[in-house]
Amino acid sequence: MAAGGVLGLLILVGIWVRTCANDSCPSVDVLDQYVPQQTSKIFAADGRLITELGLEKRTVVRLDSLSQPVRDAFLIVEDRRFYEHGGIDYRRIVGAVIRNIRAGGFAQGFSTITMQLARNIFPDEISREKTITRKLKEAKVALAIERRFPKDRIFELYLNQIYLGSGAYGIEAAAQRYFGKSAKDLNVADAALLAGLPKAPEPYNPRRFPERAVQRRNLILAMMQEQGVLTAAEASLARAWPIQLGRSSSARTDVAPYFVEWVRQQMQERFGAKLYTDGLEIHTTLDLDLQIAAERSMDAQLQLIESGRFGRFRHTTYAQHAQKEVLPSDPNAANTPYLQGAFIALEPRTGAVRALIGGRDFEDSKFNRATQALRQPGSTFKPIVYATGIRAGLPASLILDDSPLTMTQPDGTEWAPKNYDLTFSGPMPMREALYQSRNLPAIRLGMEVGETSVVDMARRFGITTPILPVPAIHLGAADVYPIEMVSAYTVFANLGSRVAPSAIVRVTDQSGAVLWEPRPFVESVLSREEAWIMNDMLRDVVRRGTAYGAVVANGGFRHPAGGKTGTTNEYSDVWFIGYTADIVAGVWIGFDRPKRIMDNAQGGRLAAPAWTAFMNDVYRRKPAPPEWPRPASLIAVEIDAPSGQRRGLCSASNATTEWFIPGTEPVDLCLPGVLDAIRRIRR
Repeated sequence: MAAGGVLGLLILVGIWVRTCANDSCPSVDVLDQYVPQQTSKIFAADGRLITELGLEKRTVVRLDSLSQPVRDAFLIVEDRRFYEHGGIDYRRIVGAVIRNIRAGGFAQGFSTITMQLARNIFPDEISREKTITRKLKEAKVALAIERRFPKDRIFELYLNQIYLGSGAYGIEAAAQRYFGKSAKDLNVADAALLAGLPKAPEPYNPRRFPERAVQRRNLILAMMQEQGVLTAAEASLARAWPIQLGRSSSARTDVAPYFVEWVRQQMQERFGAKLYTDGLEIHTTLDLDLQIAAERSMDAQLQLIESGRFGRFRHTTYAQHAQKEVLPSDPNAANTPYLQGAFIALEPRTGAVRALIGGRDFEDSKFNRATQALRQPGSTFKPIVYATGIRAGLPASLILDDSPLTMTQPDGTEWAPKNYDLTFSGPMPMREALYQSRNLPAIRLGMEVGETSVVDMARRFGITTPILPVPAIHLGAADVYPIEMVSAYTVFANLGSRVAPSAIVRVTDQSGAVLWEPRPFVESVLSREEAWIMNDMLRDVVRRGTAYGAVVANGGFRHPAGGKTGTTNEYSDVWFIGYTADIVAGVWIGFDRPKRIMDNAQGGRLAAPAWTAFMNDVYRRKPAPPEWPRPASLIAVEIDAPSGQRRGLCSASNATTEWFIPGTEPVDLCLPGVLDAIRRIRR
């Protein structure tokens, strides 16, 4: 018998000696600089947490920031002699062996906090299988940790490393996830509840199984009283304390998902794998109130279109698609069968993106139509053509010809563009041609200044996609990214300067050190005089043009604003991009696979109402936007609108005041005979 015992002891000693042979145990040297993995956090402009990126939701806290009840609760449950042993609690081993023998199986473990830490930090080297080898490895590594580090450091690492259910790693993440507050603010009852989670995090999850969690908590409170860290009165009060689960301050995955994914892609490109492990703090430009307003207005407008409010809608609606529960064949592709939309709102002075919608359902389709889709902009491109003309010295009073035009294309086919109403209006001022969105005058203006000049101007406006120098581009036939098309309008809102869109304010590490702080990209595109004239022409789109009905007459939006409607061939894309002095916002609506939305689907009817609802919502809660100051160098001249000449002797009924950059004002006087001849041509 004695010989058998000695033999067994020798075998155990041999196993112990060989446990870490051939460097099979991890080195604890890595703990000198060890920092647990932490998620990177994305914050809105006002500091509210939007979401977290990473596999382990964790925020590291210092041990000395935690209350004594928190430390006592975990020590009593997990390792009450932690500060007495050297990594292995031999008394606990003996007790566990006796209990397991009596139970005829594995009933109680004997891992100390240090052994648990070893297992959690080195999961690849120390498996979770219940074997003697694993336990011996845990013990050997635990002894090495204890020899190297003070107890408080070990305990701090443990509290930050331990998994506490519901995706929360560490005491701080768990406190936030369950109670909506910091771990330093936990009371005795809260601390006992969290201390009961390491044994079985999900079965004792207070959100899912509150009664079971309360029973486990009260058992731990009794243990704390038995060990003398709580008085009977304190324990009784804590047991009577109801579970007060807070609204989790952790990530909400439903907040601006397309914006979040856009930010994630940018951060991964810059920081790589560190994005998911190093606990970066990413401060963004997103305004949560504006995002909600955008989502509300966009969703309401799309539902109205599908309901038939603007005409017969013959396609599958989003609601019908959702009822079918059809999984997308490729969630990253643009292949949904229902009507889609994109919305971008940004601050023109800084380029800060305040709201962004890339589609109707991120779970169904992760394709971001705001930043990834290539769509024809239609007439929202025309302001670039007109800006090229203004830049070339042409005045807003210039008479353009709205009459039929036929051109032979490079492939030999004939191109005979028409206006959306299939009529022609003859000669008209450049200003009127823009706010009425007439196609033929825009083409003739573009041909006069040259396609190459228009392409060059588009580049200055921030359009990066390929643009062929052909007449069709003057009607917006070249594909663009919606976010680039919308941000191009910062030139008008800023009176001359384009600011590139941006989503990031700054990125910091865990200590608060700034890792990246991008500066706004600003480029001068037009002079203030040129930009003011363009801005005034675009304001006419809202005051009396194609957007008047949706924005002013029906929408009731009467603040200083400009914009442009847009519709593509066969009514497959509708747009409205509008702006005030402090917000530029754009709406695109269409199908992923371009097709006719409905008959007479125009940007002013279908897209502009969403913009108007958004702007009304925004300006109910913020001061009205200011007027744009008119440059003092501009010259006011009374002209005869039909001829573009100085009024002279022509009728006062056709007189209007136009603004000119010095040197572009008309010289000739309008004479009745000339006017009559022009009118005969127009008839």
